[in-house]
Amino acid sequence: MAVRIKTEQEIALMREGGKRLAGVMARLKETALPGVSTGTLDELAERLMREAGGDPVFKGYRIPGVETAYPASICTSINDEVVHGIPQKNRMLASGDIVGIDIGMRWRGFVTDMAVTVGIGCIAPDALRLVTATREALDIGIAAVRPGAKIGDISHAVEQHLKKAGLGVIRDLAGHGVGHELHEEPLIPNFGHAGKGMELREGMAIAIEPMATLGGWRIALDDDEWTFRTADRSLAAHFEHTVAVTSDGYDVLTLIRA
Repeated sequence: MAVRIKTEQEIALMREGGKRLAGVMARLKETALPGVSTGTLDELAERLMREAGGDPVFKGYRIPGVETAYPASICTSINDEVVHGIPQKNRMLASGDIVGIDIGMRWRGFVTDMAVTVGIGCIAPDALRLVTATREALDIGIAAVRPGAKIGDISHAVEQHLKKAGLGVIRDLAGHGVGHELHEEPLIPNFGHAGKGMELREGMAIAIEPMATLGGWRIALDDDEWTFRTADRSLAAHFEHTVAVTSDGYDVLTLIRA
């Protein structure tokens, strides 16, 4: 499938949708406290997205080969879960947990996608190191975006920062194009070589999403056919922004703006 270049008007719609989505995420981060269930976060997210005029793009999403559609509006991945953890009404957050909250919304026909990992209460120093370095890797990967750069420039920047922090870099999951659909071309791996891969062009919209662990990079899929967790059960963290390639660099679309 070819990369779908967005017009200035389409990027403007994604920017507004991303701003609204970031506002929803801010509320979820405030609500993610000890004793709160992931099901409560999911219900809040769906209500807020609909109040913002959008639709939760994850709900009902299907992947070829997976029997069941995704049943929730967000993903809540706790501790050794990397991505796609399914919210549950009876699964409570506890002090010391880290939880990755991944959320996507379609607004006026265009999708934006973002994720953060949040520490619940007081978390261990190694967990804080993991979360901090993964968030930094996202910023560093975004800083590599500009017309004429290669996807490998993003991938290499993310990988080197995570390795410098002593973290495992997930290899079997990747960022992706986004906009008309949740998942578009191209793939944006979190490892690679600078100067390699597809050239970035103005009008591309991509979701950059570092995923790192305190252990190894291998992952395993749960019986629910959605939840990926670390094979060695080490902690994992995940951050993501939707980013547009502009004439002079990049625009992070999933930010709260004045």
